Amino acid sequence: MVKHIVMWTLKDSAAGADKAANARKMKELLEALPAKIPFLRELSVGIEVFAATPPCDVILYSSFDTRDDLDAYQVHPEHLKVVAFVKQVVAARSVLDYEV
Repeated sequence: MVKHIVMWTLKDSAAGADKAANARKMKELLEALPAKIPFLRELSVGIEVFAATPPCDVILYSSFDTRDDLDAYQVHPEHLKVVAFVKQVVAARSVLDYEV
């Protein structure tokens, strides 16, 4: 099992919205992905982050059966649609992938 964790810090305003609205939209877009990408086994998104080092506004926790599935997710057209929005609103990003 492969775990994929991403932490984002958002711009104060971007894409015509404030940080809170963009966090909600990211959550909505990301949480729609499991229905569109069958090999995405688990996904949860947090936007009420109260403790993180470094600080972040949105966190994604997801899992895949294999590294190949994670690689396929990265280039999946539905994921890339979400990435296009995320790139507009994110100031910083941290990623952690590991296998259990």
